[in-house]
Amino acid sequence: MTPTTDEVLEAWAQWQTAQALSTRTIRERAITIRALVDHAGCGPLDITPAHIISWLARDITPITKASYHASIRAYCAWAQRTRRRPDDPSLDTPTPKRPKCLPRPISQAQLNDMLTTCTRSRTRCMILFAALAGLRVHEIAKLHGHDIDTCTGVLTVTGKGGKTAMIPMHPLLVAEARLWPADGYWFPSYTRQGPITAQSVSQAISRVMHKAGIVGGKPHQLRHFYGTELVRAGVHLRIVQSLMRHESPATTAIYTQITLTEQRAGIRLLTLAA
Repeated sequence: MTPTTDEVLEAWAQWQTAQALSTRTIRERAITIRALVDHAGCGPLDITPAHIISWLARDITPITKASYHASIRAYCAWAQRTRRRPDDPSLDTPTPKRPKCLPRPISQAQLNDMLTTCTRSRTRCMILFAALAGLRVHEIAKLHGHDIDTCTGVLTVTGKGGKTAMIPMHPLLVAEARLWPADGYWFPSYTRQGPITAQSVSQAISRVMHKAGIVGGKPHQLRHFYGTELVRAGVHLRIVQSLMRHESPATTAIYTQITLTEQRAGIRLLTLAA
């Protein structure tokens, strides 16, 4: 009997759970494969290279293409390894080039405008933890009283890939944390049990950015601000890497903007022997 898409994706989800991948990663990968199968109009184990190429050739951003292709590769490799199909169709498809991203931090003045414009304490807290701890929107959404130790000033955060880290908090965040419950989610959903979604956090911050006059502003720019301001303050890149919870300093470099003024200052340090 031919397995359904739900059955196949459930089996793959169990495999990924055994790999200790995060629930978020598993969910997003499943959404990708389900969309591909719907586009192809075939069974989940009947995907061909042509189906993959056709789906990725749509009008989507290069970053999205690269992200989708990575999920498809992981799925096809699993299907072949578990003998659900004899081949890996993703090997016969082009790998989308992931474009180099430039840092887009908001300025200190723009952050001040956001905090002045923001009228909701809930959204203000989100903005502070994004700008002064570099939290991603999905990490902000699930902030819990147990994650914060105001005595030691340490925040425990589980981020991408389900990796947990402990990072010191800015004094303003310690003061902010004392205003929130020591137990339970800080931002519970109004419609269901548990915390709000990452999308809700993104929308809340985006609304404030719009009101503050930041055209085309994205919440992730607050994380760029965090990394950039740490470097500008003279913090060693290796320390910035650990605070941003990056595995590679090359990733950290994407988030840290170097200005022409800083470049000129560096060039002036060059000397020539007389």
